[in-house]
Amino acid sequence: MHKRSGLLLSMCLACSTAGAVEHGVKVVSPERFQLEAGALSLGVSQDWRQPLPHVTRVLIVVHGRLRNAQTYLHSAEAAAEQAGQADTTLVIAPQFLNEADAQHNHLDNRVLRWKGNEWMAGEPSTGADRVSSYGALDQLIEHLGDRRLFPALREIVIAGHSGGGQVVQRFALLGHDHPALHHEGIRLRYVVANPSSYAYFSPQRPVPFDAATCPGFDDWKYGLQKLPTYANGQSAAQLEPTYVSRTITYLLGQQDTNPNHPALDKGCEAEAQGAYRLIRGHNYFDYLKQRHPQLRQKLVEVPGVGHNGDGMLRSPEGQKVLFPSFN
Repeated sequence: MHKRSGLLLSMCLACSTAGAVEHGVKVVSPERFQLEAGALSLGVSQDWRQPLPHVTRVLIVVHGRLRNAQTYLHSAEAAAEQAGQADTTLVIAPQFLNEADAQHNHLDNRVLRWKGNEWMAGEPSTGADRVSSYGALDQLIEHLGDRRLFPALREIVIAGHSGGGQVVQRFALLGHDHPALHHEGIRLRYVVANPSSYAYFSPQRPVPFDAATCPGFDDWKYGLQKLPTYANGQSAAQLEPTYVSRTITYLLGQQDTNPNHPALDKGCEAEAQGAYRLIRGHNYFDYLKQRHPQLRQKLVEVPGVGHNGDGMLRSPEGQKVLFPSFN
């Protein structure tokens, strides 16, 4: 990648969650994936309309609040190229558009869109036929399990940075099982990078706070009260064992330590988890280890990188997490 374009991409990803663009996204991804409820906008690194017998890994990368899927697609493509995995990796960047995006870009009603940022919490799309953003990911995963199209596929990695990291952490918590993948020997992994907050399984929090002045601290998406419809009535007691059994890596920038970062969630619900993203990630991981001493999930720090999606994905540590050698 050209040095200047790489710098611009890095800057764009660094600010990618600084707040939603009210007038709508400038770039709508060109590809469409047909779901039962409508067409999901997305970007892909290879032509997946035909069988891809050489692809052994699919990386699904989830954008942040700016919904700039193409930026994340290009960053993930660059990471795969640097890791020497571009030919064998299919990168998919779904785009969870909202109503402002649809209006600004004159999209027809068949293209799925959500209200505001509700897609981040797994809420359903708008329109007559509705689908949870998490349900859309489920259908995408199911499609990838088709051996006629992906005969050599060995794993699917779902990764997200910042707002996308929030999506991936919550999707790993509520996401449905995919027994067909297991039957086909396809494993599913999750990479959660620098999110502003996490969903806890109990009212316990690492920072003392007054629950009376923060009554929603344990509501979804910070806790498991008032879960979305997608959860299908499951309780914390049912969800926690599934979550801790899943293969999840928490990828944290060592320099993501600014308590005043413009894109940092500063609500009382998030502040109860720590002052900044790095410590919030460590606090959550420590919380899980306290509850599950045999926890097999991993936390990996990225030296010299702050809140920068491009820097995280293309770092040596990021590449090792995203593109490890198959055993």
